[in-house]
Amino acid sequence: MHLRLFDIVIIIIYAILVLTVARLFHRQHTDQDDFEDRAPAQRPLPWWAIGTSLIAANISAEQIIGMSASAFALGLGIAGYEWLAAVAMLVAGKYFLPVFLKHRITTMPQFLRLRYGAKTQVTMAVFWILLYTFVSLTAIMWLGANAVHTITGLSLTMSVVLLGLVAGNYALYVGLKATHFTDVVQVSALVLGGLVMSIYALESIGTGKGLWAGFVTLQASMPDHFHMILKPDDPYYKYLPGLASVGLAMWVLHFSYWGFNQGIVQRALAATNVREVQKGIVLAAFLKLLMPLIVVLPGLAAAYLIEGMPTRADEAYPLLMTMLPSGLLGFVFVALMAAIISSTGSTLSSIAKIFTSDVVQVVYPQASKRLSVILGPFTAIAALMIAMAVATPLLDRSDQAFQYIQEFTGFVSPGVVVIFMMGLFWPRANETGALLAAGTSVFGSAFYALIWPGVPFLTRMADIFLICMVVAAAGSLLTRPAPEKRLDLKGVDFTTARRYNLASALIAMILIGLYWYFW
Repeated sequence: MHLRLFDIVIIIIYAILVLTVARLFHRQHTDQDDFEDRAPAQRPLPWWAIGTSLIAANISAEQIIGMSASAFALGLGIAGYEWLAAVAMLVAGKYFLPVFLKHRITTMPQFLRLRYGAKTQVTMAVFWILLYTFVSLTAIMWLGANAVHTITGLSLTMSVVLLGLVAGNYALYVGLKATHFTDVVQVSALVLGGLVMSIYALESIGTGKGLWAGFVTLQASMPDHFHMILKPDDPYYKYLPGLASVGLAMWVLHFSYWGFNQGIVQRALAATNVREVQKGIVLAAFLKLLMPLIVVLPGLAAAYLIEGMPTRADEAYPLLMTMLPSGLLGFVFVALMAAIISSTGSTLSSIAKIFTSDVVQVVYPQASKRLSVILGPFTAIAALMIAMAVATPLLDRSDQAFQYIQEFTGFVSPGVVVIFMMGLFWPRANETGALLAAGTSVFGSAFYALIWPGVPFLTRMADIFLICMVVAAAGSLLTRPAPEKRLDLKGVDFTTARRYNLASALIAMILIGLYWYFW
């Protein structure tokens, strides 16, 4: 047990603060269902709440512990997942979200029904529910439990159960609407906690000579850990295969997540108008550039500071936490728990919303709203229990859970991007093509992985994406066109404010500079 009395006091104070904010908000919205999104005409969230909420929903155990683990093992190259995401967010804000807002979209499968049909809606809804349950929630439970186990000394099984109970009860009590505002508290604690971790690590490496001295020492001591593009002879090339790490597959992952991911997009859609959304996205994009200071730098520092290699890379971040003095440990620990709770709540809300809106109400249209209200929390509880049950069996032998997430997300991402992109920008795309793309993405990826297991999963993802495009185009052209005006995209305003464009250009220049320096 590494926690001391001072650490426990900090944890209690934080919990009281968040629950107080949640309760105050909950009192003002007692007539609304926590698992139902607001109607598009009632989206009062300001841009700063949207920006911080996007980051808070994205950051979780797999980001903090998982990316630090990958940085510990393979180096700075893993930061590409963070830095390139900033560009994907800006593209989504300009070209995707205006369509969703104009047509009052509340879930991603809802868009699929309007554009293609009910079969596509239900098919992709089921795929998403399975992905969120067996990949996202499972990884969050596993990595979070590893941290709890390392810090408190509880067994992994008990840690999974405890974490699931706390996160699940918080999500059910607070609900999605309140988490938009409690996320402001969560992300503040998370950023501060992560910065404390990085600052302490650099100070330790610099032996009291300052942060920059610590960074210089770290870079000089491990030069191979400071390259964005890995060479073919690198032992971790399979995770970041050279230029492919900034190529097609990486953008497929990012557009699937930042453009068409229910948990992320529903945060962005909780705005008064497109301009407010775009201002929030600019804030989130700039925060994304800074995230490696929190989710990557600790892993690099752990590779230098930890004596003796951990049995698995996923243990690097929790072990680094144990080096913190009392008080700081409690603060960083509660920041990590905040990330887990926020991400769990967002994922559970997405699962419940998709199941009730895009499966139950489509398959059983006579279902009352009361039934949906009842099924939402039950669906969330079931998904959480499944994730808790399979977390250890699925991930116990994994060295880097973050790579597990990316690889198996890659089974669905190619089809998702093809279906949405064609639905947005190619009027000839129809439901036959969409269903073929969905099937090719999932089953084609599984077949590819079995036949060529040695091929890096990013390379496989790029290949499957191209195949999905061909299959979707062929299926659409060889069958009847989609009914006219199924979803009218005319009149959507894709123009952006001058500040948005300037911010986008600045972010692009920063990224070019970072890749040039750390190539």
